[in-house]
Parts: sequence; C-alpha cells; structure tokens
Amino acid sequence: MTRAAHLLKGVGYLISTASVVLLAIVSWSSASQDPLLVACLLGGAAASIVGMFCRWLTYEIEKRQEDK
Repeated sequence: MTRAAHLLKGVGYLISTASVVLLAIVSWSSASQDPLLVACLLGGAAASIVGMFCRWLTYEIEKRQEDK
C-alpha cells in the first residue's frame, strides 16, 4: 500500500469519527430526556468509534508487516 493510500485511509477514519460525533450531538436533545436513550446513544457512538479504531489499527499492523 502506498503512503498516500495509507494516509487517505487514516483521514477517512477521522472523518467517519467526526460524523459519528456530529450525529450524536444532533441526537442529544431528544435522547437526553430518557436515560435508556442516552445509554444507547453514547454506547452506539462509542462502539462505532472503537470499531473504526480497530479497523485502522489492523491496517497499521498490516502495513508494518509489509514493510518488514
């Protein structure tokens, strides 16, 4: 994988993370009225961000293995 492609993947994950945060902010006013909805909103946003981090981390591991 080229350096540009690797960088583009990282930027893509950052953009996806930002979109999750923005959507959570927009949803907060409705969700904040019910503790279950708050838990679902925060849990869903966190799970999405952690999932993207794990995928990015696998690309990092693969890249380092290819470089060896």
